[in-house]
Amino acid sequence: MNPSPTTEPSLTTAESLNRDCFCRTLNMERLREQLESDPSLKGMMENIFQSRPNLFSSTVVFVSHDVQRQIEATVLAIERVAALPGYQAQALSRADASAQHNFGPLGVCMGYDFHLSAQGPQLIEINTNAGGLLLNVALARAQDACCKELDWAFPSNARRDTLKKSVFDMFAAEWQLQRGAAPWRSVVIVDHAPLEQYLAPEFELFRQLFAQRGVTAAIADPSELSWQNGKLWHQGAPVDMVYNRLTDFYLTETPHLALRQAHEANAVVLTPHPRAHALLADKRNLIALSQNELLLAWGANAADRKLLAASVPATRLVTAERADELWAQRRQLFFKPVAGFGAKAAYRGDKLTKRVWSEILEGDFVAQALVPPSGRKIEVDGVQTDLKFDIRAYTYAGQVQLLAARMYAGQTTNFRTQGGGFAPVIVVPLPASAHAEGAH
Repeated sequence: MNPSPTTEPSLTTAESLNRDCFCRTLNMERLREQLESDPSLKGMMENIFQSRPNLFSSTVVFVSHDVQRQIEATVLAIERVAALPGYQAQALSRADASAQHNFGPLGVCMGYDFHLSAQGPQLIEINTNAGGLLLNVALARAQDACCKELDWAFPSNARRDTLKKSVFDMFAAEWQLQRGAAPWRSVVIVDHAPLEQYLAPEFELFRQLFAQRGVTAAIADPSELSWQNGKLWHQGAPVDMVYNRLTDFYLTETPHLALRQAHEANAVVLTPHPRAHALLADKRNLIALSQNELLLAWGANAADRKLLAASVPATRLVTAERADELWAQRRQLFFKPVAGFGAKAAYRGDKLTKRVWSEILEGDFVAQALVPPSGRKIEVDGVQTDLKFDIRAYTYAGQVQLLAARMYAGQTTNFRTQGGGFAPVIVVPLPASAHAEGAH
């Protein structure tokens, strides 16, 4: 523990730990063991730190037990609402034809991103192919308490060891939902120019995860796939499942035609798929999730409506009719494209220029009430530095598998900040008195 020289450290709340705890908890040798657990992965550690030096932070982020509980409850509430016929009718009515197919799978690697506020965690966006899950599993298993005061903070080996299994089980569940008891033999991890992607090391971790459990796995650009004789093919072999990392969410681009045809013909298990994007990740869904009257009309229960009112910032569609009103209110708003990802073309209203504003009006954007990110104070080369962070909940079937943070400086999340990057989330336990009160 290396507290700020001007602040007496307090180990009682997440906020004080984020302000006063300068511990470096990342054990580099243990991280190497996690990343290079198979001979085929040898060299990954050096590759990451040479080409992606800001992928991993050396410290952790703390959240309260109440924040964890509200995030978990919010995810469940959203997925209950997303199952309502009225909600689905609206979401699917504006989606591409590829989203109308429902073959059973729910969509792997969901990501719910939150900022923390005085009112609790606030949902910023939902992603259907959230990157970083296995990287964060490895990171979580590579932490050490650097002082006795934080011995409580790090999960047991038993808990750590269940994480990888839960990731594989998620894909196995997707297979069973579409194919039942049929044998699952192969999976192809698909992204555009996969070796050039910033999270490319994770593709190798997934490949090894599948191979370890007897599923033939490959990594491919969509141009390497072909649709012939009622099957999807890759390198002369039929493909059972595609783990989809593409950001062409409806598979409308020409290089993705074979994958789209196979999906629409129910010839491949595609996860995540266009339907999941339409129902959850399209930013226009945030409008519905923040409108109590609409949720009531669709039959959402009172408890879910109350929770979503507290957890989803008010969101509106940007239209020409609202242009003057939204411009006047821009300092309290954040603008993002309805089909955006990775904070691309997302803007804080107080940073807008007239030129960018005109581009927003010409595009498809939503305006969300601005919720500034929380702060984490760390040491970078011996200098105290204030960074921002968001919290990502990796989920499947409404259940949170792992919480991770992304630390950064600047207007939106990025992996360009020294000292920033992915960081494990540590949940501060309730005081003993709170446990006692809860037992009565």
